[in-house]
Amino acid sequence: MWKKVLWSDETKIELFGLNAKRYVWRKPNTAHHPEHTIPTVKHGGGSIMLWGCFSSAGTGKLVRIEGKMDGAKYREILEENLMQSAKDLRLGRRFIFQQDNDPKHTARATKEWFGLKNVNVFKLTLLEPSPYRGGEVCVSL
Repeated sequence: MWKKVLWSDETKIELFGLNAKRYVWRKPNTAHHPEHTIPTVKHGGGSIMLWGCFSSAGTGKLVRIEGKMDGAKYREILEENLMQSAKDLRLGRRFIFQQDNDPKHTARATKEWFGLKNVNVFKLTLLEPSPYRGGEVCVSL
């Protein structure tokens, strides 16, 4: 069964470092020494969003997401990339599509799109939005 699964995920890449707090240990009175500081970029430096997919046969499309990622944008990405990726990876028409439980993935309009395209969607029963480390995998595609 796993050979027929097309895994997918989106990820955000910060162009200049991580968008997270960083904690460091240092000796007293050394806080402002250059070796203990981290350079910053005003206004965060920006980021890009990517959607990608892969299977046991290899990598599918990797797409830069332009604009706000909502349900309509997600369906547009699927329309332009999902079936072609499955075809390129020779998964056949009965492949199983995996996505996490993000609200735009489980929206009624998205479920209807899958129905119209006859796409079998892997049913997740976990409570977490992402049950695997797919975000990091997609980044390395």
